[in-house]
Amino acid sequence: MKVGVISLGCAKNLVDTEVLLGKLKAGGATIVSDPRRADVIVINTCGFIEPAKMEAIETILEFAGSKKVIVMGCLVQRYKEELKKEIPEVSAYFGTESWDSIVEFLNLRSNESKRIITTPSSYAYLKVSEGCNRLCSFCAIPLIRGRHRSRPIEEVVEEAKYLADQGIKELCIVSQDTTYYGKDLYAKPYLVELLKALEKVEGIKWIRLLYLYPTEIDENLLSYMAQSEKVLPYFDVPLQHVSTEVLKSMRRGYDEAFVREFVEKVRKNIANAVLRTTFIVGYPLERERDYQKLLDFVREGHFHWVGAFTYYQEEGTHAYALGDPIPQREKEERKEELLRVQRDITYQKNLSLVGKSFELLVDGFDEEFGFVPVGRIYAQAPEVDGITYVESDKELKAGDVVKVMITQVGDYDVGAKVL
Repeated sequence: MKVGVISLGCAKNLVDTEVLLGKLKAGGATIVSDPRRADVIVINTCGFIEPAKMEAIETILEFAGSKKVIVMGCLVQRYKEELKKEIPEVSAYFGTESWDSIVEFLNLRSNESKRIITTPSSYAYLKVSEGCNRLCSFCAIPLIRGRHRSRPIEEVVEEAKYLADQGIKELCIVSQDTTYYGKDLYAKPYLVELLKALEKVEGIKWIRLLYLYPTEIDENLLSYMAQSEKVLPYFDVPLQHVSTEVLKSMRRGYDEAFVREFVEKVRKNIANAVLRTTFIVGYPLERERDYQKLLDFVREGHFHWVGAFTYYQEEGTHAYALGDPIPQREKEERKEELLRVQRDITYQKNLSLVGKSFELLVDGFDEEFGFVPVGRIYAQAPEVDGITYVESDKELKAGDVVKVMITQVGDYDVGAKVL
């Protein structure tokens, strides 16, 4: 049986896809990269916000009817009955974490398996927990993924060892709420203990923390990151807004004063910290003055990287009752303006790197520019940040760690020369 798998959505969804690929292969299926060559297509969907849902539906409709299609993931977890009614051509629908059910449905053998890595051979995502206990008013994730469930530390470390054996050099730690890790299993935050165990895994060079909740980043974590040899001084912290009124309605558990104290606390403890955040614009209670406050805050230049999303009204969330009073066009204009402001800040921050040397992890080659080596320094997370184009007199391969000096910059990407 030839099976093609299409993965949509976030890095956490990609990990689920890689687990499924491993189980399918162990069960006797042949994995094909081109879905058109497959006997069966499995589509792992995202159901977070409207654009993601539309992408998933369009992908399903592209293949349903012409191929045997199985749909799984967040969209199904949220809208299974509606999907079965509207797109009956699909052979079967499965929710999240349904790998074994899919293997059984395809009459494949259920064998012990390891996930198949689909990222470049230099890095992989390591999911440490599932679900979320936060009650953010705009977010449907708890409705889809359920309450927070940490994986035992031994299980996470065992998977990290497997990834290291595959040649992986960078672990990107992911979950819905990474700083909540361990509270359910060990009755206290256990992220630092997890990091200590992961640092002992031979072959791993970098550990990057993604999806940190701001109120959980305490002195203990900052102190550990400041002295760690492997945990990068990189903070991916979705703040969502800075206006106290908006944050209160969002049920984030902090206000503008906290946000400002937070960025100062990180800088005070780790001078070379790189901050990435995301903001939502067009939230129902976001007045013009709230948006301007957010824009002014971004102009202050606290962040190396900023992502922005327009608000989408999601049924089942606390904010759904607030309606969606701000026109989508106005939301898009706010988003584009905010990103334009941040683009100039990112350029200036990249400019400050010129002449400085860093370790760089080689991810592969850019074919468009004649197979130029590309990689990332510690300030660049995979897939969401800029990349570094590398000039080298010696041959490089994915997974190499080399010393480089930054020589030129663009809006987001930089150029470097191997020392």
